[in-house]
Amino acid sequence: MDKGTVSSNVTSNKEVITPTREVVFQGSNPNKTTNESGKIKRKLCDKTQALLKVYMYDLPPEFHFGLLGWRDSSNQTWPSLSDKKTIPSYPGGLNLQHSTEYWLTLDLLASNTENIVRPCSAVRVQNSSEADVIYVPFFSSLSYNRHSKHHGSRKASMDRLLQEKLVEFLKGRKEWKRLGGRDHLILAHHPNSMLIARKKLGSCMFVLADFGRYPIEIANIEKDVIAPYKHMVKTIPVAKSASFDQRPTLAYFQGAIYRKDGGVIRQELYYLLKNEKDVHFAFGSVQSNGINQAGKGMASSKFCLNIAGDTPSSNRLFDAIASHCVPVIISDEIELPYEDVLDYSEFCVFISANDSLKKNYLLNFLRGINQEKWTKMWERLKQVSVHFEYQYPSQPNDAVDMIWQTVSRKKTSTQLNVHRKNRYRRSQFT
Repeated sequence: MDKGTVSSNVTSNKEVITPTREVVFQGSNPNKTTNESGKIKRKLCDKTQALLKVYMYDLPPEFHFGLLGWRDSSNQTWPSLSDKKTIPSYPGGLNLQHSTEYWLTLDLLASNTENIVRPCSAVRVQNSSEADVIYVPFFSSLSYNRHSKHHGSRKASMDRLLQEKLVEFLKGRKEWKRLGGRDHLILAHHPNSMLIARKKLGSCMFVLADFGRYPIEIANIEKDVIAPYKHMVKTIPVAKSASFDQRPTLAYFQGAIYRKDGGVIRQELYYLLKNEKDVHFAFGSVQSNGINQAGKGMASSKFCLNIAGDTPSSNRLFDAIASHCVPVIISDEIELPYEDVLDYSEFCVFISANDSLKKNYLLNFLRGINQEKWTKMWERLKQVSVHFEYQYPSQPNDAVDMIWQTVSRKKTSTQLNVHRKNRYRRSQFT
């Protein structure tokens, strides 16, 4: 693990992530100064140079780090970042897939903390009137994963209660009323998070995994941001990435096979491919060392199948990218992170669901990709894999930085729509 960053590696469903930081480093950067020892220190980001000025609501800890068990004896809203030991850990296992909320919130807090090395794409401001975006720090995915079930005599789950409190809070804020919430950023990466509140807050900009469980009037590609899952397998170092001849398995899939809705295709493909000698297609889970097994399997395979399940997306795509295994995307409704600036056809293979179910079509297609073409995609995979790494502190063009950049681009289109709607507004004359 590099000093000063959080490893993306997860080796067991019991492991937790604890962020660390690096204060001083060698190199050159316009946002650095030299101290008396000759080492270089990062200055605070200049908000005038940031892509995004972000105002973050000081919601009570029960909406964010309190969900991680954090409590501060002095009634502070946020944990201090000055000592890594005071930063709450995020739970491991499948919780990590949807931890985008954690990394973005930490990054905003870090933007106001001296000597933390990070990009300056987003900077937290203290006055909402200065902000391009209003950030809502609700860990909705964690809230769903941990608190969506009823307990005891409660009439509603804690997750539902938090959502209802959030709606009441936002609807009463002048910041929400100013543009009807259109400049607010709400994270709902787990497909089932924010189920109660999403319709009431649908004018905002959501950060999502996909649009599979959202009506188009609530979430769509025009206003919302698709963020990557946090991959579960270990990141393969570029220098240790196996080449074409070192990957004996042609195609790899391990995961839940029997799914509902659009995921029925997994079962059909299983019966088509299960007896092929150079294909690994098997059931798997995070239990019994399943993540380690999947990581090793992907790292020794040329192609990794990313097949639609209950929703169009899954973290399997991002596991494949971290393993430098060329993804084969069989999910007609999938939306992909940063696709406006990243051409996935350079490092992924796309096959329609109908074509994949034609006898011999899929394997003939993959076997027809020669070593030269595969190697070109593999080389590109190694280049782009950094864009899908969540870490603290964030680094240039990693997942956190890329999400902020995407929000900045979405903000521009949101402002255009707001200004167009203002054309015939007469309130300024009354």
